[in-house]
Formats: sequence, structure tokens, C-alpha cells
Amino acid sequence: MAVTRLERKGKRNKSRAKNRVNAIKRLNTVPTIKNVDVEEIKKSFEKAPAKKASAKKEEAPAKEEKAEAKAKKAAPKAKKEEAKAEKEAKAPKGEE
Repeated sequence: MAVTRLERKGKRNKSRAKNRVNAIKRLNTVPTIKNVDVEEIKKSFEKAPAKKASAKKEEAPAKEEKAEAKAKKAAPKAKKEEAKAEKEAKAPKGEE
């Protein structure tokens, strides 16, 4: 006699097993320990306030550029709206 296989059930069982194995591997991974120089980090914090002041000055032009980009994006939309308004004005009201 022939034996029928339940293919979907087999796939389901295999995928559950793979997921379980991957979950175990993920949970057992240990992050690499890096050598950290504490003194160097402390020095970087002392220098940081000077960098923040210069960064603020540089951010202002960036904001202006963003505003210009928004204006450029809005310009084509305004042109399309004007064109629609002109077409509506030119079209006779009785034909609509």
C-alpha cells in the first residue's frame, strides 16, 4: 500500500525546528568585549562644549536650505492649481 505524506505539516515542523534553533543561537550569543580607554572618553567630553557652539552656527544655514527645498516643492503644485483655475475660468458654464 502507498503511504501519503502530509507535506504542509512537514514544512511546518521543519520551520518550527529552525526557528527554535535560531532563537537559541540568538539568545546564546555574547557581545564582544572591547577595550575602552576611560581617560580618552573623559577628554572628549571636555572638548564637546566647544564643538556644540560651532555646530549651532552650522545648523542655521542647513535649516534655510530645507526651507528653500520646501518652497521649490510647493512651487509646481501652485502652478498646477493656477492652470486648473484658468481652465475652469475659460470653460463656458453652460456646457458643464
